[in-house]
Amino acid sequence: MKSMIKELWRGNVMPAEDSRQNTPEMKQLLEYISRHNDDLLKTMTDEQKEIFEKFHDCWSEYASLSDEALFEYAFKLGARLAMEIQIDT
Repeated sequence: MKSMIKELWRGNVMPAEDSRQNTPEMKQLLEYISRHNDDLLKTMTDEQKEIFEKFHDCWSEYASLSDEALFEYAFKLGARLAMEIQIDT
C-alpha cells in the first residue's frame, strides 16, 4: 500500500484538485455562473467592469483561504479520529 504522507509530500496527491469532482448539480451551477457573468459584463461600463473584477479577485482569494482552512480542519479532525480509534482498540 502506498504511503499517503509520501504521496502528499511528492505532490502526487492534491486535495484541492481531487476534491473538486463536480456533481451534475455543481456542473450546472458553474454553467449558470458563467452565463450570468457573461450577461452581466455585457451590460457594464468599463468602470463597473473594473470594480467587478476587483470583487471577483477578492472573492477568489477569500475562497482559496477558506478552502485551505477547511482542509486543515478536516485533516486534523481525521487525525483525531484515527488517534481515537487506536486508543479504543
